Amino acid sequence: MTATDTWRLADIPDQAGRTIVVTGTSAGGLGHHTALELARRGARVVLAGRTESKLAETDRLIRAEVSEPRVERLVLDVADLASVRRAATEVSRLGPIHALVNNAGVMATPQTRTADGFELQLATNHLGPFLLTGLLLPQLVASGEARVVAVSSLGHRMARRAPLGDPRDTSGRYSRWLVYGQTKLANLLFTYELDRRAREAGLPVKALAAHPGFAGTHLVANGAVGRASGGLASILGGATRAVSQSAAAGAWPTLMATTADLPGSTYCGPSGLGELGGAPQVVTSNDLSHDADAQRRLWEVSERATGITYP
Repeated sequence: MTATDTWRLADIPDQAGRTIVVTGTSAGGLGHHTALELARRGARVVLAGRTESKLAETDRLIRAEVSEPRVERLVLDVADLASVRRAATEVSRLGPIHALVNNAGVMATPQTRTADGFELQLATNHLGPFLLTGLLLPQLVASGEARVVAVSSLGHRMARRAPLGDPRDTSGRYSRWLVYGQTKLANLLFTYELDRRAREAGLPVKALAAHPGFAGTHLVANGAVGRASGGLASILGGATRAVSQSAAAGAWPTLMATTADLPGSTYCGPSGLGELGGAPQVVTSNDLSHDADAQRRLWEVSERATGITYP
């Protein structure tokens, strides 16, 4: 594909024989629709999420649309490093992994600390995926041609700087939206650094990123009131859907990054005005995301925080 080509669902090639792990697969969200289309085309899809009941619901919805899909379920809370390690151990039984889609995320949550002492948004959106990617790297390499896809956001442009400080430091004023922007910038810094490191190490792994534009998912309501439905959450969710593209369309850039013939470090997003919606194509991220020093420093901070060193 060229940088000006747009992409359609019909462009997804046959996925038979491929194993793809998708995190954050709650029903109706980006991960659900990503997993659905991959399963529709024959991939063995691993649905990864925090609760068995939500995984079962997404599994049921996929089976309602796809005849005899190959679907596995994996309980995984990316905000909890112990959960990430347990899940990676469980996934080891599946053999080679052809793609890891780091889709799970939270948006603009109130200031909260995880069990590991990290700010919740940074833990969920970056540190957990960083650890998961490292733990699954041997299986990704074993596939012979793997890719890691990070789901970022237009919100990365809100960040004034990269999150390079001590992730357990609780001092300073907390701004939920600025922190969100920093974590989405971290997704891109991680992607570009992972792709560079894998290339230099001669590993058959590409790293790409995508953003959904303005998609009608539950993230806004979850961030504001801590739940996806009921009362104010339902009002916020309805208002978001009224002015946005569907979650299904929001998943298209991720599907493009996961399946299209693209080089590493490619960033996919909607082609419409302001990249808010429309068919996906190759897009560009901001200058901060291409700061090689910030990429390296974030990697080092993440290694210290999670206790893993790779590649």
